[in-house]
Amino acid sequence: MNKTFKIYAVVFIIILIVMGIFEMNKKPVLDWRKNFDTEKKTPFGLYIFDQESTVLFNKKLEKVRVSPYSYYQKNHQKKPHNILIIQKNIDEVSWQNMMSQVSEGSDVMWFTTEVPRKIRDTLGFRFKSVSFDENYYLQLTDKKLADKRLFIDKLPDNQGFSFIKKDIEILGKTLHKTKNNETSVQADFVKINFGKGHFYIHSEPLVLTNYYILNSKNRYMESVFSYLPDRETVWFIETDTPLSMSPMRFILSNPPLRYAWYLLLAGLAIFVFFNAKRKQRIVPVTEPLKNTSLDFIKSIGNLYLQEGDFHEMMAKKAQYFLNKIRMDLLIDTQNLDESFINKLHLKTGKKIELIKEAVELVKKGQDPYASVMKEDLIRMNKLLDDILK
Repeated sequence: MNKTFKIYAVVFIIILIVMGIFEMNKKPVLDWRKNFDTEKKTPFGLYIFDQESTVLFNKKLEKVRVSPYSYYQKNHQKKPHNILIIQKNIDEVSWQNMMSQVSEGSDVMWFTTEVPRKIRDTLGFRFKSVSFDENYYLQLTDKKLADKRLFIDKLPDNQGFSFIKKDIEILGKTLHKTKNNETSVQADFVKINFGKGHFYIHSEPLVLTNYYILNSKNRYMESVFSYLPDRETVWFIETDTPLSMSPMRFILSNPPLRYAWYLLLAGLAIFVFFNAKRKQRIVPVTEPLKNTSLDFIKSIGNLYLQEGDFHEMMAKKAQYFLNKIRMDLLIDTQNLDESFINKLHLKTGKKIELIKEAVELVKKGQDPYASVMKEDLIRMNKLLDDILK
């Protein structure tokens, strides 16, 4: 073992010891990230909801860890049921399967802050972000449930419905006091009829997290789910994401161990880098072959300009333009007639007057007896370049 390696090893061990001392004296930091994970006991995890969900749905709950598409491929003749989705990204094919189920009488309870545009347009609503300066309340519109209010005071998503169709029923709203002590109201929970079934969409998924369930004193969550019929409920927890079976799962799931692992890898990388750099032989610099095609083209162009052969340059440009039209736009260039002009107009979207002028200049360049001026070449070059953009 050489002296350099010993120095690196000692420095690395000292760093680990210092980090260990700091980690031992470090106060645990609460994780406020919005993970919506059924296994997380952090404030914005779904651990408590997951534990209570079976009782909440009268033991008629099925927890599914595949995508709706995979599930309904195996259960395509399923009877009308309830569907629960909490802040999950659903692919388009799965949405088609779920909407087919809803049209046959199923109901979807969806807690989300992001809705694909195609789904918004189909169901007839829009989302918007509302900036509230202070905390606010969530309240149901049903008079029997008016006292079931939830106080939102930690990291709200501030999402609401900015536009809804006339036949959409508002089931819940956000109440917020403005600076003028007036109450601002924003819809946050709606019911949408779709075929024989319904979509229930709530724009504040935080109501199901550990923090708000523990702090709720008036059973707001139970009141929201009371709109669903008492029947089987399918909860899509995951979307075909396999559970990690990696040996590093435990280390990577704990921040202190994860940072220590990354530090170890970084130290090894630095060690290998510096040692390889010192022992590596000098690699001679090899100049890459120079591409002289562009220089050749410039030389030919200058030659034509010096000779003043504008007619030949127009002919070359016309030949290049027509070949480009044949290859890229698949238009026959044998006859430069009105049919050709109309086809070129439709495929390029350029003004038909410019295309007609360009075609006349192309014909002029092809005519060996035509009188050509420098201005004709400049004008033709500009028109053809504009058309090919």
